[in-house]
Amino acid sequence: QVQLVESGGGLVQAGGSLRLSCAASGRTFSTNAMGWFRRPPGKEREFVAAISRNGINTNYADSVKGRFTISRDNAKNTVYLQMNSLKPEDTAVYSCAAAEIVAYSRIPREYEYAYWGQGTQVTVSS
Repeated sequence: QVQLVESGGGLVQAGGSLRLSCAASGRTFSTNAMGWFRRPPGKEREFVAAISRNGINTNYADSVKGRFTISRDNAKNTVYLQMNSLKPEDTAVYSCAAAEIVAYSRIPREYEYAYWGQGTQVTVSS
């Protein structure tokens, strides 16, 4: 089992920045690839970013490329999402997720995420 707790959400003006954190406990953090997802109001959940176990490989949704950066600190059991140049359409509940992946450098497919956090609200005002 892996427990995930997100923090860092809030209200920010368009063009501003936020950094989300996701603290993991339970099974060894470094055995998991990690991802961030979001659910905008009234919409389905969507992929935002992912990072491999060793932090070497990352993947981003087209809508956030060049603005968001995912990173991880295995010593602190934490994954981060740095969000810059925020837009009103980034408003959503952001959740982190963990996938138990054997390969150190592989990015998981969405169905491989087995553990999910409760989420943190990000609201971007225009």
